[in-house]
Amino acid sequence: MNINRLSRGVLAATLLAASASALAAPLTYTMDPTHTDVVAQWNHFGFSNPIAHFGQVEGTITYDPDNVAASSVEVVMPLAGLDSHVAKFDEHLRSADFFDAEKFPRATFKSTAVEPAGEGKLKITGDLTIKDITKPVVLDATINKVGTNPMTNQPAAGFDAVATIKRTDFGLGMYAPNVSDEVQLRITTEASVQKAGE
Repeated sequence: MNINRLSRGVLAATLLAASASALAAPLTYTMDPTHTDVVAQWNHFGFSNPIAHFGQVEGTITYDPDNVAASSVEVVMPLAGLDSHVAKFDEHLRSADFFDAEKFPRATFKSTAVEPAGEGKLKITGDLTIKDITKPVVLDATINKVGTNPMTNQPAAGFDAVATIKRTDFGLGMYAPNVSDEVQLRITTEASVQKAGE
């Protein structure tokens, strides 16, 4: 047997395995607030289904396509970014009647489990905290795209997700049930791996 050929074969296999391991490593993406939005929608006395946006969202997503359970999500939603497009209503939402934003200036979400849920789908379970009240929430997520952002040439990932929560669970129950207790959350986000030094 040719020892040199065997050594070269072992070396090549080792390098290939190392390369595959490096490619499969999970990446942590930072959310881009410009391309991230959380939309809440509810029913108002049966007449309409208004919405409010939670902008200025910050957070990180660690995604491992080869071991989805190793993935995680952490999000901060400053209430300063709350926008219903009606200034007076925004003031009311930020008041003590609802979010009491002066005392509780942000809402947060931190995942506790991420599971595959079919092709291009994820089930993300986590803790949502509003007004220092924490409750479990399940996000049904769709993987929009994972690849390279052509504008930055950095790895990027995009996800959409939906969830339904009860606002009475978080001390936001004014006018319930005439104004629906259930609120649908729709999330869209684009996140990128940060360049070194950023």
